Amino acid sequence: MAKVYAMIADGTEEVECLAVVDLLRRAGIETVLVSAGETKAVVSSHGIRIEADQTAGETDFSDGDVIFVPGGMPGSEHLSACEPLVQALKAQDEAGKRIAAICAAPAVVLGRHGLLKGKKATCFPGFEGELLDAVHTDAGVVTDGNITTARGLGAALDLGLELVRLLVSGEAAADLKERIQYR
Repeated sequence: MAKVYAMIADGTEEVECLAVVDLLRRAGIETVLVSAGETKAVVSSHGIRIEADQTAGETDFSDGDVIFVPGGMPGSEHLSACEPLVQALKAQDEAGKRIAAICAAPAVVLGRHGLLKGKKATCFPGFEGELLDAVHTDAGVVTDGNITTARGLGAALDLGLELVRLLVSGEAAADLKERIQYR
């Protein structure tokens, strides 16, 4: 069974994070919600309190098939500054394992740390300048090699379904899409 580490920090866009987590769990994918802070308690960008499963400092990311980084501000800034996460993302990329990011995170987290060199990527409008060495596209969701990026909240369900397709199968993603009545 696939395993995903889904990051969250104070100021994370909660729907971008939790919509993807929800779809992954519905598909039977083990999904661990990881706080970038010192505690498991996080307050999202819209003031919603969320309890993560564990903190980045206590997480060994090495057994993960995907590390997922949601957007939102200042959540993306907090994720970009989380040293255990940055090291895990670099190791994940070096191993050719999957990384996913949405909204500001493709630029603020992946771009700033050199993880998008030569890749096609998308992000929330206005952050394109930080995609650094990536080929920007306006697509809602784009997968290039081991990196999947999504534009913003409106693409969260598409991102979750893309990860299900990549980790399980196209049939599983189509079945899930039907079960949630997403047209």
